[in-house]
Amino acid sequence: MSAFPSHPLRTVAIVRFLHTSDWHLGRSLHGEPLLDAQAAVLDHLVDVAAAEAVDAVVVAGDVYDRAIPPVEAVELLDDVLGRLASLGVPVVLIGGNHDSAVRLRFGQDLLAAAGVHVRTDPAGCGQPVLVTTAAGEQLAIYPLPYLEPSLTAGLLEADGPRHVAVLDAAMGRVRADLAGRGEVTSLVVAHAFVAGAAPCDSERDVAVGGTAAVPTSTFDGVDAVALGHLHGPQQPGPRLGYSGSPLAYSFSEADHTKSISLVEVTRGAVPTVERLPTPVPRRVARLRGTLDELLADPRLAEHETAWLEITLTDDERPHAPMDRLRQRFPGVLRLVLDVPAGPAAATYRVAVEGRSDLDVCTAFVDHVRGRAADDDEVALLDAALAAGHVEEVAPLRRVPAAEVLEADEVA
Repeated sequence: MSAFPSHPLRTVAIVRFLHTSDWHLGRSLHGEPLLDAQAAVLDHLVDVAAAEAVDAVVVAGDVYDRAIPPVEAVELLDDVLGRLASLGVPVVLIGGNHDSAVRLRFGQDLLAAAGVHVRTDPAGCGQPVLVTTAAGEQLAIYPLPYLEPSLTAGLLEADGPRHVAVLDAAMGRVRADLAGRGEVTSLVVAHAFVAGAAPCDSERDVAVGGTAAVPTSTFDGVDAVALGHLHGPQQPGPRLGYSGSPLAYSFSEADHTKSISLVEVTRGAVPTVERLPTPVPRRVARLRGTLDELLADPRLAEHETAWLEITLTDDERPHAPMDRLRQRFPGVLRLVLDVPAGPAAATYRVAVEGRSDLDVCTAFVDHVRGRAADDDEVALLDAALAAGHVEEVAPLRRVPAAEVLEADEVA
């Protein structure tokens, strides 16, 4: 029995489609592979598409995480597109700024014959995918892949190599085509950063070539706009929506409720959006506190199976913090030290000018540890400086990747 509600035969001209984006197939989270979690999410997508009897599935870019994806990611995409095609549900998929346009559109004509429409060519911005819905409504889906301003401004005859200019030009083609089609429901699928929407840490900057954000008015003239690029589900305008990524790809997304969007559109009316939560094989979370607090607090038991970013607020760095934390929280992937720092000098030269070697060494200890060297430690430093050389260098210990701290985390 389906886990999703059935819907009666529709008698009004309502278009229903699933909107998803930013799969980032092949991505990892701080070195932890996510392919199994991505497969579970896409299984869910196929189940929803079947249960909801939608008129189309749109994927708004960043299908892969990089231009040359791993073999396993390609196999996963091949599998999910084949399963959607077997349902008879039209699929429209565009390229994002993470995707290679040429590689993603391989076999696009063959795929289109099976109802899977892959669009990555900017020249096709005004050429819709036409769908006849279950209610007999004509739906024109206009795919607008990621438009890199420096590469597409000339092709689109845009007013300069800027994001707003190339998208204005692309939407000009959409509106011109739509004007000659009579009464159809119109949907634009685009990969862009729309002003008023909230980004997060895991999205690659698209500001090369000019200001990244474009106004919502850029997309005027169509019934609905399904957006990709930003990982948080949100609506920057009444007719515009981001589905967000179906999984968390950074700790800045810990507070997101990941979902796919079920959108209903009646021509001339504001679309309605229902966010359907996606399965979460393993949560991501952020914890903050002293090492002893985190290890002892019983209220944190729910986080013992999560992927974690932990910020330690101890006055000085504890001994082997990662090893000790992983005894309770084996999913710690990132450790941040929020150690109080002393006042920073303008330059190293200014900081050490006129000071003895011993003063410099003790000041360094104070800065890094947050506590001044005691008398015994000062004596050891003084003896080491007096010796004039290091008698023996201990072998270097290879530090696990998860224990490596970024420079700004130590400061």
